[in-house]
Amino acid sequence: MATTAVGAPGTRSVRVTLWILLIVYIFNFIDRQIVNILAEPIARDLDLSDTQIGLMTGLAFALFYTVLGIPIARLADRGTTSRPKVIAIALAIWSAMTALCGLAQNFAQLLLARIGVGVGEAGCTPPAHSLISDIVPPERRSSALAFYSLGIPIGTLLGMIIGGTLADYVGWREAFVIVGLPGVTLALVVWFVLKDPRHTDAQTILRNQNQPAALPMMEALHVVMRSRAFVLLLCAGSAAAFLAYGKTTWTTIFFQRTHAMTPGEVGFWFGIVGGVGGIFGTWLGGYLADRFGAKNRRHVLSAPAIGMALAVPIALFAYQAPTWPLALLLLLIPTVCNSFYYGPTYSAAQGLVPIKARAIAAATLLFFQNLIGLGLGPLFFGMLSDWLQPSYGEQSVRYVLYGAAMLGLVPAFFFWRCGLRLNEELDQKG
Repeated sequence: MATTAVGAPGTRSVRVTLWILLIVYIFNFIDRQIVNILAEPIARDLDLSDTQIGLMTGLAFALFYTVLGIPIARLADRGTTSRPKVIAIALAIWSAMTALCGLAQNFAQLLLARIGVGVGEAGCTPPAHSLISDIVPPERRSSALAFYSLGIPIGTLLGMIIGGTLADYVGWREAFVIVGLPGVTLALVVWFVLKDPRHTDAQTILRNQNQPAALPMMEALHVVMRSRAFVLLLCAGSAAAFLAYGKTTWTTIFFQRTHAMTPGEVGFWFGIVGGVGGIFGTWLGGYLADRFGAKNRRHVLSAPAIGMALAVPIALFAYQAPTWPLALLLLLIPTVCNSFYYGPTYSAAQGLVPIKARAIAAATLLFFQNLIGLGLGPLFFGMLSDWLQPSYGEQSVRYVLYGAAMLGLVPAFFFWRCGLRLNEELDQKG
């Protein structure tokens, strides 16, 4: 792997690019996660089962998001493609489809609108990761990708607060419309402001002209998957995403059913806990990976492995807490620990493959994370809740979350195993 960024522009240009991409990713997660806080009022209005909630919040979105992610990443890896324009078009599509969710009159229409959101969001992260990896040197890549990944907790925080507040005061339909439309305007900013260094920097243009053509699709996938460390990283990231998406959806419903909170109350308080904990954990995970990974590459993933394991017992106490303030306070620590993995995971993925396969690596990781995590996490936990309801009633969600907390040891194990191979494989490929 090259030891310097490809066509790295000036510092100011890098900062502008990173900040705009962060804002785009915040919009990405607002539009993706707002459905979680709106799920309970939607279910009451449209008479949905817990399994249908899981299908709407997870699989309907994730199936198209994951399937389209790899060909879009392949497009982004081509030297002639403008990655900012791919992101701008994708942003306009998913924002418009979010607004259309508010017009749905039945489950089928809502499902189709959520599919449209997934289609649009498939064009965001793979080209963004590829672009960031080109403008930031490897020794700062974990921090840069962790900065971009702050869009996850910030977007989730804003989606929870804004969605819950709007649901209480104007209704879930209006919430979708109000949240979705501003993204169309942001798409114009991305289109006209962001530049691809492959097309604007003279040295980069010359370098790209002298490089071989982009790897064929199957060859690129073969290169990515023949890394044993990358395969372990896939297992770790997918397990972490399965639990993260599943727990986020059903924890919001847990507080509404078990602690009788309104969507607005859950959106505000759980949004604050998830947002603040996620922001701090994401930043700290990237910082720890860069600091300790510089001394020993295996420690790039040490914080995620340790954090996932430490989160298990505290989460169990949180879900059995007698009051919602105590439950939220206890959940703050697992939220921080479970957020360590964002930056280190994507940084390691970019360092385990050749430059020409970076977007494919990001898309492959996202494919498994979102199909298994976002697609199956909420759905599996919803089906499990339906199965437990005859015995536990509305408390079925609490018992589902007990199991989800204990499963945190699975990604912890895979992060540890992957870390053992990083000295051998990381940044060793040309």
